[in-house]
Amino acid sequence: MRILGINAIFHDPAAALIVDGRVVAAAEEERFSRRKHGKRPVPFAAWELPELSAAWCLQEAGLTPGDLDAVAYSFDPAITRDAADLGLDDPWDHLRVDYARRAPQFLATVLPGLDPEQVRFVPHHVAHAASAGLSVPDDNAVLVLDGRGEVAGHLAGAYRDGELSVLRTQELPHSLGLLYEDLTRHLGFLHSSDEYKVMALASYGTPRFLDQLRELVRPTGDGGFVVEHIDWNALAKPCAPGGELTDAHADLASSVQTRLEEVILDLARWAYDASGGLRTLTMAGGTALNCVANARVAAEGPFDRVWVQPAAGDAGTALGAALAVHGRSIPFTTAALGRGWSDEELEAELKRAALPYTRPASIAAEAAAVLARNGIVAWYQGRSEYGPRALGHRSLLAHPGDAHTQRRMNDVKGREQFRPIAPMVRAERFHDIFDGVYPSEHMLFVHRVKPDWRDRIPAVVHVDGTARVQTVHHETEPVVAEMLAEFEKLTGLPVVVNTSLNTAGRPMVDTPREAMELFGSAPVDLLAIGPFAVHRARAFGA
Repeated sequence: MRILGINAIFHDPAAALIVDGRVVAAAEEERFSRRKHGKRPVPFAAWELPELSAAWCLQEAGLTPGDLDAVAYSFDPAITRDAADLGLDDPWDHLRVDYARRAPQFLATVLPGLDPEQVRFVPHHVAHAASAGLSVPDDNAVLVLDGRGEVAGHLAGAYRDGELSVLRTQELPHSLGLLYEDLTRHLGFLHSSDEYKVMALASYGTPRFLDQLRELVRPTGDGGFVVEHIDWNALAKPCAPGGELTDAHADLASSVQTRLEEVILDLARWAYDASGGLRTLTMAGGTALNCVANARVAAEGPFDRVWVQPAAGDAGTALGAALAVHGRSIPFTTAALGRGWSDEELEAELKRAALPYTRPASIAAEAAAVLARNGIVAWYQGRSEYGPRALGHRSLLAHPGDAHTQRRMNDVKGREQFRPIAPMVRAERFHDIFDGVYPSEHMLFVHRVKPDWRDRIPAVVHVDGTARVQTVHHETEPVVAEMLAEFEKLTGLPVVVNTSLNTAGRPMVDTPREAMELFGSAPVDLLAIGPFAVHRARAFGA
């Protein structure tokens, strides 16, 4: 079976391809179009398709559109209802639904040779559920939490032998994702984009509005929840985009974050009981990118294991829709499902750019030496990551032992100074330094930094004493693991700062040319691109 998955309806358009039981490729459209999140989540943009990423997926497999057995589209217009009936203030939602109905014809236009009859509609939350529940080999309970699907803002279910049983959905307008979006907007950030900034801001506040929020946002005891209308202005004044954030804003973020965690934990406990005590919980939906909430579910919930889809947001529904049509689990082994270039292609790009480069005996050792001197490294290796996290393929790396590194990195990226930066650590050293979920290959949980390490790696310790850790395993990431080992030899520190290879408001770097453009425009000391090294001092005389 050759199944192309498509996400297009709300935001983060993406494509994914399954061929004969293997995930061959998956990528977000933003990496090709260079437009953050691909598009804004408005009805007028629902016709836009991930045509560039879809065409690349087919090219990667050597297929044409006519070779496909199915195209799985992660929204089902047949189960929609009028937005007003759902309590949503979205008078143009009917336009979104109309575009979805026409998706088979639109897809046949951008993928010439595709038979429109091959397009299958997969309910949005079923696609989310499949992206997680069919990515692990064992039976599991699944929890989907996001802004909205066709008529719901939540799904709880159970996968047994690859079959989904839906245990509960929560009808709109009640939605934890929409709640967090509203808060994001109130704080002056861009909704459906900047929710992670709110999560970071929450650590700087105290949850002094929690009692009011517990009255307005509450679980119903049967696997659902209620989100009443919230008068945000009565809690804290709105912040204009780019305006100054106050203690009241941080306290409001802290209060909503805490209540979100409490409700999700209640939903997880209900799903455990309703699923008959399945030991694994899988999670997807944009709200599942809230790594603070995930860590609390893992620590306080009843499950032995919590696994979150790395592309938990809407981009992941491209893979999920394809998995749902495939109908069987395909264990998720790597997020490196995007574009990659051979050494020969990388060298040709360096020559074209007339950049002086070397090919050291070990690019890992070369990078470690620069990091040990407190330099910043643009790390470009292998295929790009599927999902929003940089996992050692498109990363900016730095020294964790310098307390000024957070400020330096946020300056390089042009983003707010309250934003934390994250550590990567070799798996075998994790338990020496951190407490929490292990393994954590995809940076989807926060971890407590052990007290005797907080002063040794201050750059990656958030204000609340936690860090969002990526564990690096030599079997799956040998070059990154070697770099970490070499850095530890030089510094005694088994941790390196890892943040995404981009600047504020732009998608992660994807192509070699984009990597060189960032290197040329930001104070980065080394570009480690494949096996090649480009030092700033040699390239620009600085």
